[in-house]
Amino acid sequence: MLQLTNLFKAAFRSILKNRMRSLLTSLGIIIGVSAVIVMVGVGAGSQKQIADQINSLGTNMILIMPSWSRMGGVSRGAGSFNRLKMSDTEAIREQATLVRYVSSIVFSGGQVIAGGKNWNTSIHGVDPDYRQIRSWDLTSGIFFTERDVRTRKKVAILGATVQKELYGDTDPIGDRIRIRNTPFTVIGVLKEKGQDARGQDQDDVILAPSTTVLYRLKGDNFINMIQASAVSLDKIDLAQNELAGILRVEHAIDYGQEDDFMIRNQAEITEMASETSRIMTLLLGAVAAVSLVVGGIGIMNIMLVSVTERTREIGIRMSVGARGSDILSQFLLEAVVLSLTGGIAGILLSAAIAFGLNQWSTVYTVIRPTIVILSFTFSGAVGVFFGFYPARKAARLNPIDALRYE
Repeated sequence: MLQLTNLFKAAFRSILKNRMRSLLTSLGIIIGVSAVIVMVGVGAGSQKQIADQINSLGTNMILIMPSWSRMGGVSRGAGSFNRLKMSDTEAIREQATLVRYVSSIVFSGGQVIAGGKNWNTSIHGVDPDYRQIRSWDLTSGIFFTERDVRTRKKVAILGATVQKELYGDTDPIGDRIRIRNTPFTVIGVLKEKGQDARGQDQDDVILAPSTTVLYRLKGDNFINMIQASAVSLDKIDLAQNELAGILRVEHAIDYGQEDDFMIRNQAEITEMASETSRIMTLLLGAVAAVSLVVGGIGIMNIMLVSVTERTREIGIRMSVGARGSDILSQFLLEAVVLSLTGGIAGILLSAAIAFGLNQWSTVYTVIRPTIVILSFTFSGAVGVFFGFYPARKAARLNPIDALRYE
């Protein structure tokens, strides 16, 4: 124990003797450790934001979308073959036992005029269940009813962005707006949700009864998609199978024929959205880890210089009884101390960078203890790996030749 303490003291004395050189040598490790932690932290933050944004879409959500068609053997893309109708939503509502809520979704858009202001936004035709599927509360007013859907009533609920752009701080409830020259009465304002996983503003929207949007604004017979909510998270897969069975019957699809619709659940959406982020995190982490290796090479170079400079000192130590293992331990410990010191500084630097990013930028960073421990351990391993060769070279010096060295 005493010998190890003495070796540490000798290592620190040697490092502090050349402070600037030691700092520059450790710089590669400092940058490498901080880069790895920050890059992986940015990736983890991105994944968390994606998960939070997708969870904001609603609970236990299942999406039913049109399938794709082919022309000349080439797929024309998802949604190019649409056979979804209002009757499909009604069939699901009447027959499904594992679905709690279901809503038709009809997309439209256009210029909205209120008083002397106008705003171009998206119009979503939905059913009353949409509010529960998306877990979307109102800040004021009421949601439309099934009766409003059946009668194609011209009522609208404004998203927070639309309300701000058209009315500012004024209460819009009861006011009349024009959507593509069709008058609507405002009956509610949605609570703010923020951006979705694609960075789009979820609040830049107007909700209206699905039938009103489909027949009065869009002028079509086909809806864009159906959203449903399973009775519980563990029943999502069973609910998907049940929905597929109902739609195959509604669309008269024979056994062996492909579905003309696609069903995706929330977990699948999250997985698809996070996969790219995970790959980018791995790539960024790998690139950042290269700087750790570069830092290790810097340590090796300086340790080789140190061995050359201290050749005579090594010869004196050997002549008074120091063994090769003692010399090896001393130089190896110096390399490890240099590397670990750089690792600690790198961790502190990464914490400062992460704090700055979270406070003053839109980049969200999550520093995980696991990656901090791994980076610190790896920095120590770099010191051992790249410090071993110079230490071994010092331990193998011939005492007589070392004493003669000038």
